[in-house]
Amino acid sequence: MEIKDEFLLKRLMPTKNNIKSLTTFFYAFADDTRLKIIILLTLKSLCVGDISNILNQNQTTISHQLKILKSLDIVSADRNGKNIIYYIKNPSIEQVLDATVDCI
Repeated sequence: MEIKDEFLLKRLMPTKNNIKSLTTFFYAFADDTRLKIIILLTLKSLCVGDISNILNQNQTTISHQLKILKSLDIVSADRNGKNIIYYIKNPSIEQVLDATVDCI
């Protein structure tokens, strides 16, 4: 490889911070339950009980995964009476999922 190619490739690489952000972002998709939750929430905003029923998993597991998704800034929530309704914070998540499915 020529030195100019190596230099160009190094310049085109994301920064250390961007690599860390990408790693964190894709971590959200690395667990089956989290991925299912993300997919559901791209379709409709839901409460823990609804997600739990649809995925046939206990509410504690769903709540734990939602807490992780919130900490990763993937999911947000609003209170509606006694219920907390979760939704995807960034609508581009659906595009990421679609593009990923197209790649596999």
